[in-house]
Formats: sequence, structure tokens, C-alpha cells
Amino acid sequence: MRTPAGLSIRPWRDGDDLRLLEVWPDPETPQSQQFRALLRPDDDAPWSRTLVAEDSGVPVAAGTVHESPLHPLRLWAWVEVAPDRRGEGIGTALLARLRAEAASAPSGTTALRTRVAPGSAGERFARAAGLDPVRTSRVVRVGAGALPVRPLDAGPDGSPAQTVEDLATGSVELTRALWEFYRAEHGWDPPADLPVGRVNTLFLSDAAHAFGAVVLRNGAAPGERGRISAFAVSYRPVELDAAPGAAPQGPAEAAANVLLGWAPGDPAAGRALEQLLALLVHDRPVQLQVDGTTSPLAVVVENLLAAGAAAVVEESVVLAEPAAEPVR
Repeated sequence: MRTPAGLSIRPWRDGDDLRLLEVWPDPETPQSQQFRALLRPDDDAPWSRTLVAEDSGVPVAAGTVHESPLHPLRLWAWVEVAPDRRGEGIGTALLARLRAEAASAPSGTTALRTRVAPGSAGERFARAAGLDPVRTSRVVRVGAGALPVRPLDAGPDGSPAQTVEDLATGSVELTRALWEFYRAEHGWDPPADLPVGRVNTLFLSDAAHAFGAVVLRNGAAPGERGRISAFAVSYRPVELDAAPGAAPQGPAEAAANVLLGWAPGDPAAGRALEQLLALLVHDRPVQLQVDGTTSPLAVVVENLLAAGAAAVVEESVVLAEPAAEPVR
């Protein structure tokens, strides 16, 4: 594709972020804010390339493409053009150059994916570029007391058939349960085959801002701990690191960021999620991500949304090209 007249495309340089802020407005969507943070000089660990489009020496657009060690069959891509320069072919030219850069990615894959807000300019651009919707997700805030606390089940002899237990985030059992859940929920974009230690680092370590974990077990009996049917991992807000002197929010405002998961295929998972969520929101709100529309968690959340006990904070759609096995 020909580059529009007067336009030049070059690698990212230090200071481009400040120059682009002179022509870009504040991020139009949360996804735009997240991807802007990934604009940086080229790197090989993990592999990433960022390009800037200039008109007469003035940056007007930027785009990035990078590998994901967690999901190696596609590359993340993002292009943003100054609003008053859209429709001139700048974004299309930039994407074409990013595709050329992607040919050198060590993974050997060139299929792209992106995450955008539904109905946004980003979604329209991605669709026009040939990417199709493959996954929807919502960040949902569940209010304090949204669910009544459900009693745990007991066996015929009155002994507990369900238990709730705090687990250390370094637990191998928890790590394996989380990874089984994650792989089952990401069949549309299969994750890499990672060892337990790497999974723990990505999802349950201090570096991941994991703060604590609780599990609900079914099938407990004397001498038997039972199986994990549902689990919750809480995460420390990154904003607290960025502003250590900031005053904390009051209990009525602060929502705990939680990853809520379940045992795939467990027929008791839906009820276990309700029970665990009821405990989590007993005295404070939580914020969690819900992927898709048919999962056990999505069903629980839909009921809360319908009752006005929860609210959608953010919506996203992932658009992607068909993934092919990378060339080795």
C-alpha cells in the first residue's frame, strides 16, 4: 500500500509520547489508555515494534505490534490516529507497515488481535482491516450486600460437605486450579504450555499484585478436604503504587479487584460461585471481569445486573484474525 503524500513512518523515539499528546486528546476509551502505555522503543524480550507516522515532521499517529508469551498464536496490535486526521489512510498505511514488521516476530506467527470498546472508532478500523469479533468481556462492579450469604452444605451426619478456606497465593493446588480454568476459558486463543511456576508468577505473585486468595471446596468429608469448585484471587490496585501518599478511599467507595474462577465442567460450579461471591461482597463491593455470556459466572452476574445489584464498568471486544500454528 502507498503511504499518503507527505507522510513518513519511522520507529518510535524517546519523547514521541509527549509530542503525540500535543495532537491526541485524552484516551477515548480504557483500551486506548492501556495500549498507549505499550508504545515504546523496539524490544526483543518480549518482541515488540512501535512505529510513528509523521506529517512534515509532526507525529500524528502511532501503532504497535507485540508478542504475548502467554498467548503465542497471535500478536497484539494497536493503531491510533489523531482524530482530525482519520479517514486519510494514515492508519491503514501504519497497519501495513506493522504487518511487515510482524513478519520478523520470533514466534513465526503474523495473525493479529486487538481489544477495543464496542462501537468505537477502534472497532470500526479493526473490522475494516479484516479482524473479526471473537470474544466479549465486561468489568462489573458488584455492590456490597448484593447477595445474601448462603449457608454451606452439610452431610447427612451434620459434618461439613463444603468448606471455605484461605489459600496462600503460592499454593500449587490453587495455581493448577487457576490454570485449568484459564485454559478452558481461552480455548478461542490457546495459551502457551507453561510450567506451574511460570503460571504462578503471571497470576499469583507479588509482581502480579496478587494480594490473597480464598477457595470454596465441595465434597468435603471427615479426613477429606474436598475439591476446589470456585476460587477468588484479590489484587492490589496498581494506582496505590503510583500514588503512595494518596488518601485511601472509604469503605463505601473502594472495590476489591477480584479474579473469580471455577472448576471447568463442575456441575456445582455455578452455585459455588454464588456462595463465594456472597461472602466476598458481604461488607464491601468487588470488581471483576466476566468473559463471554454463557459461563457460570456470566449467568450469576446477569441476574445481579437485572436486579440492579451490579453495574457494568467497562466493556471490551477482542477482534482477531484466524490463528495458524507458528512456523518453527
